[in-house]
Amino acid sequence: MVLILNETSFETEITQDAPIIVDFWASWCGPCKMLGPIFDELSKEYTGKLRFAKLSTEDYPDIASMHGITGIPCLIMYKKGKEVDRIIGFAPKPLLKQKIDQLLARAGR
Repeated sequence: MVLILNETSFETEITQDAPIIVDFWASWCGPCKMLGPIFDELSKEYTGKLRFAKLSTEDYPDIASMHGITGIPCLIMYKKGKEVDRIIGFAPKPLLKQKIDQLLARAGR
């Protein structure tokens, strides 16, 4: 399941103990649209290990700016409110899965 974040839920979700990966995206972004279904599939594969969420940079540009988003899609993994790492740009599912596994290993999960 992918959470849809807004200005109220963003801080609450990223500061929880369980790690979360946030997809910063926009409706006009072609690579974001290609990543969407892959992100949804991965959210099911990592149930119990990693939470998945999306934040629209169109609707919440201030949050995107505060987190240094300069290119989308941009996936940022947070653990207890701190950025663990980020993946910028589109990646096919096998590569994205490999990167997420590496991030989880680094995050101590």
